[in-house]
Amino acid sequence: PFQVTDETKVMVIRNICAVLNNFLACSAYENVIFCWVMHEQSIIDDIVSRLDTAGCRVVTASLICSEQEIVSRLRKDVAAGTRAPDVIERSLQRLPLYRKLNTTKVDTSGLSATEVARELAAL
Repeated sequence: PFQVTDETKVMVIRNICAVLNNFLACSAYENVIFCWVMHEQSIIDDIVSRLDTAGCRVVTASLICSEQEIVSRLRKDVAAGTRAPDVIERSLQRLPLYRKLNTTKVDTSGLSATEVARELAAL
């Protein structure tokens, strides 16, 4: 299992940036979308600062939803056995942090994945 330590956090950021830079350098791709849970502006800033974005337009967006929506979604995951029950409380505690980020907010409450994708494409 993944261990969360200072060393593994650094490794993860390095790995993310290496993969993203490879995609950004590949002419086969017009758009690169990176989706990861980032609840602190410093995480976003650190990753973006390590990317070669020359000739790129970087858009940062946060997919957010209502408290009721996140609880509903996570309860389904807990019932399906894909998440531990403590994820609900942790997610609720972090929810306000996403609204403070310097990102475009996309409220996904009640939207399908296709509808969210359309909203992101419009950015």
